[in-house]
Amino acid sequence: MSVRELVVLGTASQVPTRHRNHNGYFLRWDAEGILFDPGEGTQRQMVRAGVAAHDLNRICVTHFHGDHSLGLAGVIQRINLDQVPHPVTAHFPRSGSHFFERLRHSTAYRETVGITEAPVDADGVLATTSSYRLESAKLSHPVESYGYRLVEPDGRRMLPERLAAHGVSGPDVGRIQREGSVGGVSLDDVSEVRRGQRFAFVMDTRLCDGVHALADGADLLVIESTFLDEDERLAVDHGHLTAGQAARAARDAGVRHLVLTHFSQRYADPEEFERQARAAGFEGELTVAHDLQRVPVPKRR
Repeated sequence: MSVRELVVLGTASQVPTRHRNHNGYFLRWDAEGILFDPGEGTQRQMVRAGVAAHDLNRICVTHFHGDHSLGLAGVIQRINLDQVPHPVTAHFPRSGSHFFERLRHSTAYRETVGITEAPVDADGVLATTSSYRLESAKLSHPVESYGYRLVEPDGRRMLPERLAAHGVSGPDVGRIQREGSVGGVSLDDVSEVRRGQRFAFVMDTRLCDGVHALADGADLLVIESTFLDEDERLAVDHGHLTAGQAARAARDAGVRHLVLTHFSQRYADPEEFERQARAAGFEGELTVAHDLQRVPVPKRR
């Protein structure tokens, strides 16, 4: 049985708090695992959350501010220490390649696992597998930053009433799925498109085209909301979003489940983020993330 869920490893922005670790987000997508933005302390948070180095197939870094990348050194060394038996691919802005190299080789260790470096320097498709297409889009932040998006290929949903009406049953149901037609009955006659699931990851950014492109139709959107709406000027100046801005972007994009995260340490009441998101008109499922939380990807429509 496939499992698709987000494991939240850390939710703080620049400064961690007693209750919030630096960023870190692990997406389990069937047999693959993708680690997003491993900030300082991510390796320990993985242990606490039950996420093993063997679970990692990709690492995606949005940008090279420390709260999103200082955990790379420990995570990469753990991958090697545990002798992960499969290759791991790392995506990150090409302009930060020197930071990636410094973090990867920041201390002495024995390299036993190949880390494939796949830098990002434009919007587009980064990788295609049997279960998803990984895409990137540029964001608006003081340093170069990219968001990421997984798109599952569309499938087909068989419709029992149409199968019965066309007299298709038993082994012929499997045949029509494999071959496209049986006895003059086409797959389109007895099924409909089943839209693939979509996951989007948007970190440090102002509102921009990339935010909207990544969020479009997402079943699960993980997005930064560093500031509350009353501090919008600070958000714009520092290249961040407010809770209301993030929620309006999610509302306009038709997001089903919105996960707000990356909170400034200046705010003591996390419930205010939810209140402002609802006031902005987002009516879907809403999570104000906390460390070590698990959020399932919504079931297909």
